[in-house]
Amino acid sequence: MPRFVVEADGGSRGNPGPAGYGAVVLDPASGETLAERAEFIGVATNNVAEYKGLIAGLTAARELAPDAEVLVRMDSKLVVEQMSGRWKIKHPDMKPLAAEAARILPRAQVTYEWIPRERNKHADRLANEAMDAGKRGEQWEPSASSAALDASAARTLSTPPPSGPPGDAAAGAAAARAALAASRGVPAAGADTLFAEAEPGSAGAVTAAAEARDRAGHAATAAAPAAGQGQGWGPDMGAPATFVLLRHGETALTPQKRFSGSGGSDPELSPAGRRQAAAVAEALAARGTVQTVISSPLLRCRETARAVADRLGLDVTVEQGLREVDFGAWEGLTFAEVQERFPDDLQAWLDSPKAAPTGGGESFAAATRRISATRDRLLAAHAGRTVLLVTHVTPVKILVRLALGAPPESLFRMELSAASLSAVAYYADGNASVRLLNDTAHLR
Repeated sequence: MPRFVVEADGGSRGNPGPAGYGAVVLDPASGETLAERAEFIGVATNNVAEYKGLIAGLTAARELAPDAEVLVRMDSKLVVEQMSGRWKIKHPDMKPLAAEAARILPRAQVTYEWIPRERNKHADRLANEAMDAGKRGEQWEPSASSAALDASAARTLSTPPPSGPPGDAAAGAAAARAALAASRGVPAAGADTLFAEAEPGSAGAVTAAAEARDRAGHAATAAAPAAGQGQGWGPDMGAPATFVLLRHGETALTPQKRFSGSGGSDPELSPAGRRQAAAVAEALAARGTVQTVISSPLLRCRETARAVADRLGLDVTVEQGLREVDFGAWEGLTFAEVQERFPDDLQAWLDSPKAAPTGGGESFAAATRRISATRDRLLAAHAGRTVLLVTHVTPVKILVRLALGAPPESLFRMELSAASLSAVAYYADGNASVRLLNDTAHLR
């Protein structure tokens, strides 16, 4: 039975906006390009374009050999998970496209695998060529295409990367082993970072390197007490649970720097906050690693979470333990106004985590107990998975502080912007690793 690899992609310049798709059929042994497809499809969303690319790729594979076994590789987690049957298809525009894709070849002949965007460059270039042609009022022509499969991609096709959703045990262990091998100067192929898609010299690369050192430390610690053993690495702890921590988008109170906790007016996102939520949704969709979305019960978080979940095709679970602290009588006031009205209470709050805001607010010590319990409960429920927690300044800072083992006063020494991303990985041995803090690249 013939075997093909189909790589497909789609894009929209505006979402919705001028859109196009690209697809390529490859020989999995040699990496040879067997067929290319691309088309400008007019105004559409990213997801529609991605599904169109999938349909074109599967159709091209069927034309080459109707009985072929096909491995579909895409950087759209939404399409991969929906076509694999793990995620429900809720959007009315997606259902007929998914049904059309499913009819092209028998289900038993097709498997799906998510790949990072940098491994899907051939299909991505075809999609962009199609959109460029559409901008000129033309359709894509194969003779005008300059898209060619990267040599590195061709070399790795015969030894594909670990399958399964990013963050699962196989992919996580492979990534850690590859990072450790690289730190010892040993070549390693096919490893992904566990959250960020790191480019050399980027912040993501720095966090991946830090993770490799951290993992090495865990392994050495585990191996050291074992009497009678030679020098070597300890047991692989498997994939960590990764909490991607998203602070909600702006409200009307955010730029005014007013205290806004769980005891105030529960404001909605401002227009700027909604734009931020859409931007972070696109960034997380491109990374393709989030498997579950959990939100604080407050409206600004639920709105932010819904924007992301809709883009990823996921549901939102509300978790009461992720709410912001109650700032009591300080709700809605600026720091200067609190200092003027409640100077002694404010100073006590700054001096001790046990001091609560005026009027029955929640202290940092009480919030830490609540958030620690919430963390432990979520870790037990989501072992080895990548979970997006949409929450507030204080819960994010407390989770980062606890992961670092930093003192309580460190809460006042962290910057955390609206709609920023942070990430903490939690290992089975009880250790934690901060991978990202206050990333706002998606907002620029």
